[in-house]
Amino acid sequence: MPRNYKSTEVHLKPDPRYGSKLVTKVINKIMLDGKKSIAQAIFYEAMDMVAKKVEAEPTEIINQALDNVKPRVEVRSKRVGGATYQVPKEVSRRRQQSLAIRWLIDTARGKRGKPMAKRLAEELFDAYNNQGAAVTKRENVHKMAEANSAYSHFSW
Repeated sequence: MPRNYKSTEVHLKPDPRYGSKLVTKVINKIMLDGKKSIAQAIFYEAMDMVAKKVEAEPTEIINQALDNVKPRVEVRSKRVGGATYQVPKEVSRRRQQSLAIRWLIDTARGKRGKPMAKRLAEELFDAYNNQGAAVTKRENVHKMAEANSAYSHFSW
């Protein structure tokens, strides 16, 4: 291990309601301006809404929703000579999770006219059922990687 190696493992505490570190990550991503209690209220309210529609454990709902949004491959820019190619690359498990969380919350924030908890609940429900804007985003990333598979030999 290199000397200047910095641990990338984040020390998170499990959330108070479900005891899940994944839920803590989602809440931290929702949080704005350090207002964690508001972020928790938004997330828990959204989970309550989704749990009414779906007969499943809340942690199972969030896990399934994120699994349906996680990208398997993505494209990264690679400069070769004077040209820049979009090279498909497999996504690490850690990045898959962070992208899935980011896409879910960003698509929920992108909707307007409803409270954030309701928008997040709708997006979680859609992702759980393998549809919605976040799943569309994943499909677009996969299509882009498929379209640029000819450049996969430039992979690093």
